[in-house]
Formats: sequence, structure tokens, C-alpha cells
Amino acid sequence: MAIEQLPDGRWRVDVEPIKGKRFRKTLKTKGEAQRFESTCRTRCIESPQWSPKPKDKRRLLDLIDRWQLLHGNSLSDVYRTSLVLRRMAKEMGNPVAANLTGVLYTEYRAKRLAAGIHRKTVNNQLGYLCSVYSVLHQLGEIDYSNPLSKVKPLKLQDRELSYLSPAEIKILFDSIQVNCKTPHTIMVATICLATGCRWGEAQALKPDRVRDGAVHFINTKSKRRRSVPIDEKLHDRIHEHFQRYGLFTNCRDSFDFAVNCSRLNLPAGQKTHVLRHTFASHFMMNGGNVLTLQKVLGHASLNMTMRYTHLAPDFLKDVISLGPLKDFRHLFDTND
Repeated sequence: MAIEQLPDGRWRVDVEPIKGKRFRKTLKTKGEAQRFESTCRTRCIESPQWSPKPKDKRRLLDLIDRWQLLHGNSLSDVYRTSLVLRRMAKEMGNPVAANLTGVLYTEYRAKRLAAGIHRKTVNNQLGYLCSVYSVLHQLGEIDYSNPLSKVKPLKLQDRELSYLSPAEIKILFDSIQVNCKTPHTIMVATICLATGCRWGEAQALKPDRVRDGAVHFINTKSKRRRSVPIDEKLHDRIHEHFQRYGLFTNCRDSFDFAVNCSRLNLPAGQKTHVLRHTFASHFMMNGGNVLTLQKVLGHASLNMTMRYTHLAPDFLKDVISLGPLKDFRHLFDTND
């Protein structure tokens, strides 16, 4: 018999539309069983090679493994991202990946926020998880779309970009000279302040990348090469430093210690990055062009660089001269 009812009330389908091609499945209702039997018979007549695809029961950790294998070689920091994804999967109970829902994820997100995790961190993690589903769907590894596609990232308050005044720059560099044992710290900090580069980009420099009056950054966050002109004296100082002390070593902790000793009040997470913000801010305050700044900083999008435009001397100056109120000055002019 093709369909029979089991003792527990479910319905068992056992159908062989073509000799040697047999399909079995247990379903909740008789109607579902009848539809499955009909589908198998019809499809096998139309295409004898057809076979119903079993439901994907792989769990989230299994999908992360496949994502890392198939897509990881295109990422610069796949192991850190994979570590974050695995922790998320475990904290959500490692559900069947196809059964993950927006409700399950947002409940997990709410717990993370209640535990004090920053909203931007939570948004980044949502992006990582959505990427797993989207990439595997594009590659044909899974036949269902991203179940979190309708989950919206949290709205974020724009963070203040802190930068140092000339007096604060002197305080910081005095603190580096007094409190840092490694000579690399002050040189890496000087390069960051002079070029607006990230700390890691400066720390990775080698002598052959400082030539022709410029610093040439290769292994950058945006994967784009860029060159930033520097003063001739700084060019010579960098080469003298390499000859005397060798290549830069990891001195980020040393810099953080100097910042703490300087007692400068910097926002969380902006210790080394304050040098980059300081370069960009002073560049714009001194009349620099925003498009030039974009190329110097290596921003892929101009929107990132536009954060500094409010510091330009002429920023929004035309509001006064071009706004409609210029024709109605009599409304607020008084003759005493």
C-alpha cells in the first residue's frame, strides 16, 4: 500500500513509481501524504532522474564550516570572523540553520544588549551572520534564502571624532618619550600623525616602502595601495630609525600606556585612532580639500571622509550669504 497510517497518527508514504526508484516519507496528515505520492509519480513520469531533495538539517555550526571553506580565502581576517560566528551559534543553541528565524535572533540580540554589548558590535555580528547565508545561497550550497533578511540593524548615534589640539599633541609625545621603553613607539606615532594612516599600517612599514619622498602603504584595510607624501626630514629620520633599531615591532600597548599616563581624555576605542582623526581634522581646518583627504586616508566611500568637513573654515559659510533671509534683513536689523 502506498499510504498507510501509523499508530502515532502520522501517515507513511511508500511509493515506487518506476521499478527500482522508491520513495518513503512520514508526514503529519493524510492530505500531505497524498500530495507527496502524487508529486513523486508525476515528476518521475516527466523526468525519470528526478528525486525529491531531502530537507537540509545541517546546524548553524556546520554552515559556518562550509562558509569558511568556500568563502574564507576571499577574506583578510576569516579566522577572527569565524570565531565570532561560532560563539554566536553556540550562544543561540546551535539551531538547525534552515530553522533560524528573525524572532530567535532578535531575542538573542536583546540578551547581548542587556549584557552591555555595544550596538555597533551587535550590528557587525548581524552582518557576519547574514553574509554566511547570502554567500552560501549564491554558491548553491543552500536552497533557501537568508532567514534574517528582514532583521534591521540597530540605529546608531554618530560618535564624536576626537582629535588633539597642538598643545595636546605635545603632551602626548612628551608622555611617549618619558614612559615608552621601545624607541619604535614614537616613530610609529609620528608616521600616523604625519600621514593619517592607521596604527597597523604604520607598524607594518619596511624601508623599501619609504622612498621618493612618500610613504607607500600596501596591506591596507580597503585593500587599496596608496602613497602619502612626507617631509624630507621625516623621510630621512625613518630610514635612520630602521638602520639603528631595525623593523618596527608591536608597540600598540606601549602607546596605550603613554596615553593613559598623559591623562588625555579620549573616547573609548580611539587611542591609536586619535592620531588619524587628528591628521584629518587639522588637514580640513587648514583648508584642505575633502577629495584629497579621501585619497590620503584611503576611504572607499566619500561619506566616511565627509565626517571631517564641518571643520573646514568655509563649511556652511554660504548659509548666510545664499539663504533666503538675506533679502529680509530689515526683519532683524535695527537702527538705534
